[in-house]
Parts: sequence; structure tokens; C-alpha cells
Amino acid sequence: MRRLRLLTATAGSTVCAGVLLILVNAPAYAHTALKDAAPAPGATVGAGTDVVRLTFANLTSGIAPKIRMIGPDGKEIPVGEPVVTDTTTACAAVSPLPKGVITLTYSITAGDGDAQTNAYQFEAADGKKPAGTPAACAALSLPAPETEGSDSVLGLGSTTVTAALAGVAAVAAGGGLLAVRTLRRRRTPEGGAGE
Repeated sequence: MRRLRLLTATAGSTVCAGVLLILVNAPAYAHTALKDAAPAPGATVGAGTDVVRLTFANLTSGIAPKIRMIGPDGKEIPVGEPVVTDTTTACAAVSPLPKGVITLTYSITAGDGDAQTNAYQFEAADGKKPAGTPAACAALSLPAPETEGSDSVLGLGSTTVTAALAGVAAVAAGGGLLAVRTLRRRRTPEGGAGE
């Protein structure tokens, strides 16, 4: 009976220690969580809003989060390069938001180097005044978002796309020349043997 009590006490202590370790370490996984945003998750803002602000617990100095927005039609809404105002807040200019539910996805790097990607939705509606520039972003010079008329294709600059297409054309032309030479070599011995 005494052995059973001793085993129960040891097992109980081990379980408590394990739970305590999990609870103590839990904040390390939540340190990159979104603390505040404008537009906020689930909020309704006026269509035409053109700046977003994301505030986190801790960002790595010099590394801005990546922000991507998808409109109600499933098309990507252009977002400018985010600017970090301090170690917690990032601002980005976006193309004026269309009416409907918008999905904002962000990828961040925490102060300890851990990367995390999350998303949330909010709504842009007609009849509401577009949200003004958040105070934390007002004094910043935010890079303009690249619009569809820009010189990018699939997120690549026009110079990169041109170089890639030229490379593909050169490989195709080289492959065609090799095929022709191979066919000529195969025919030449047959023709030479008949003479």
C-alpha cells in the first residue's frame, strides 16, 4: 500500500512539473502574436481605406513583416513595402480597398528569430468614411503599392522576366540545333554507305 502511495505521489509530481513547464514556456510561442491592427480583425471600415497598421508584441529590428491582402473577388490587392515604426508597429500603404470581405495575411519574425504566418478578415463597406491614416503611420513616408499596371509579372520585375524568357528561348534554340545535327549525323552514314 505504501509503495502505491509513493508511486502515485511521484507520478502526480511528475505530471505537475510537466504542466508547469508547458505553462511557463507557452508565452514563448505567443510572443509574435498580433496585439492590435487597423483595420482590426472583424472590423468594418470604409471602402477606399489605403493604409494598414499592425502592432505586435516584438519584431526583429530591421525586419519588416510581409503583408498580403486578398479582395472579395479573390484577386490580390497591391500592398506597398511595410515600414516598421519601432520594435512593435508596421505600416503599409495599400491600393484603396474595394467593397467586401478582405483577407489580410502577415508573416513576421519575432525578436528571437522565430517566423510566423497568420491571417484575419475584415470588411470594407460603402457608406462608411474610409479610415484615416493611423497616428503611428502618419509621419512615415510609405512606399506606394505596385499596381497591376506596374512592370512586374508574377511578382518579378520586368528585367527579370525578360532575362528568364531570353534564357528559355536560348535553351529552346540550342535544343533545336542539337536535334537537327543529330538527325543529320544519323542520315549521313546511311547516304555514304550507298555510294
